[in-house]
Amino acid sequence: MFDWSDPETFWLNVTNIALGAATLICCVVLAFGVLQEVVERLRKRAAVPVLRDDHAFALPKLGLTMADGGEKHEEDKPEQKQ
Repeated sequence: MFDWSDPETFWLNVTNIALGAATLICCVVLAFGVLQEVVERLRKRAAVPVLRDDHAFALPKLGLTMADGGEKHEEDKPEQKQ
């Protein structure tokens, strides 16, 4: 299959091996990028949605936190006058 002693085909074989290795490396890099994208989309889908609260926010490694460090206090609503 490969005749390394034949000078007419030596450089052809070396070139084919180099191009094959470059193609393989490119395919691995592409697969890694696609895998990262899929994992990121799945991670976003699985994340707990933050409620629309003005003093609660989510930190990536800490989770849902409250700005005042405690429980949410309901604000007093002005009473309606009749």
